[in-house]
Amino acid sequence: MGKANFSDEFKRAAVAQITERGYPVAEVSQRLGVSQHSLYVWKRQLGRKVSGDTG
Repeated sequence: MGKANFSDEFKRAAVAQITERGYPVAEVSQRLGVSQHSLYVWKRQLGRKVSGDTG
């Protein structure tokens, strides 16, 4: 079983459900079929992109 590749658009939409709409990570994870860990990683990565940190 390989690693799934999700588009940046999918990741942004998933993170937006947590950060903008206030849904719990567990609920979004279950609904979208991705791990909670992935959601937290995407949230951290997208936060860096928004703040302009390329590191």
